[in-house]
Amino acid sequence: MWNIIKELKRKDHQRYLGGLDFFKYIGPGLLVTVGFIDPGNWASNFAAGSDFGYSLLWVVTLSTVMLIVLQHNVAHLGIVTGLCLSEAATRYTPRWVSRPILGSAVLASVSTSLAEILGGAIALQMLAGIPIMWGAILTTVLVVILLFTNSYKRIERSIIGFVSVIGLSFLYELFLVDIDWPAAARSWVIPSIPEGSLLIIMSVLGAVVMPHNLFLHSEVVQSREYNKRDDSSIRRLLKYEFYDTLFSMGVGWAINSAMILLAASTFFAGGVQVEELQQAKSLLDPLLGSQAGTIFALALLMAGLSSTVTSGMAAGSIFAGMFGESYHIKDIHSRAGILISLGVALLVIFFIGNPFKGLIISQMVLSVQLPFTVFLQVGLTSSRRVMGEYANSRWSTFVLYTIAVVVSVLNIMLLFS
Repeated sequence: MWNIIKELKRKDHQRYLGGLDFFKYIGPGLLVTVGFIDPGNWASNFAAGSDFGYSLLWVVTLSTVMLIVLQHNVAHLGIVTGLCLSEAATRYTPRWVSRPILGSAVLASVSTSLAEILGGAIALQMLAGIPIMWGAILTTVLVVILLFTNSYKRIERSIIGFVSVIGLSFLYELFLVDIDWPAAARSWVIPSIPEGSLLIIMSVLGAVVMPHNLFLHSEVVQSREYNKRDDSSIRRLLKYEFYDTLFSMGVGWAINSAMILLAASTFFAGGVQVEELQQAKSLLDPLLGSQAGTIFALALLMAGLSSTVTSGMAAGSIFAGMFGESYHIKDIHSRAGILISLGVALLVIFFIGNPFKGLIISQMVLSVQLPFTVFLQVGLTSSRRVMGEYANSRWSTFVLYTIAVVVSVLNIMLLFS
């Protein structure tokens, strides 16, 4: 009897430790999450909420579902092959296919970095009155220092802290406003396309499903040494990676939804159109109290810094992969990719007249590049030559290609509109 009790206790202890295993794998997904709660998202979400109320919440839901599928699939590539998406494209596709797509992905990372740096600069202007140009320079220099001196895990810990600050900030803000929850619930699941909303829809889509994040996720999963060779380890790690992705993308969905809810309940309800993030803060002060505006600016700064770190890492991964190398901060090609992305973005900022409009357009540019990256990814993960027995099933391939087609159709609609 005593032996039976001891055996039961041992099994309970193992189950407890197995449950704790989940927390060891949290990190790569949150690095990706930061990419879609960046300042570009803030601009797109506040424009969506202030212009169209709750009606575009469905775009966040659809985008997040698409994101979970795509991010898990690309992490699958990193776990099974030990290669990031850029390395796999260089190794397994003809040069005339890989080079244009990877080149356009570098340009997309520049567009991403532009939004992130601008967001950090706007936050510094809100908090300390620093001019946008000087704030952009300061943000860029700080991020370069962070990237060139930190390891993956130190950056991960910082970013988890940043995400926590952002999430708590918006939870706090939501407690201060009156939300029409039945209307919001309907809008989360029932699509509608109000007149004149297509640019905002594409911006929200591009701000959530971001091409550079697909490259980044396939790279950073390897900081966990996911690419084990034996079958049982691979399957176990795929399971935990999926939990990490599902949890992290859920956090991102909640924060993006909170932005639209906040804008809809304050600005749309008051008939106010938000045309710059500084305006959003100044409007929140009298509506919600001075603390709300300060918390908004602080969260924006955290989002700008952390997402600029991840966009720089993604650019380094893409550029290094073009030379068949994995991302490493001491590698010359990784450093070159980071400096190209951040440097060109900073240069473009000097010629932007309307920062808020620049944020929205930068997110639309991402959605235009996205189909090329998705078609490349699905082609690789569906190939038995690349993935062996872990290649996509027919059903998975169908779902992934459907996502790529949906994004392509939306882009065509945008061009015609």
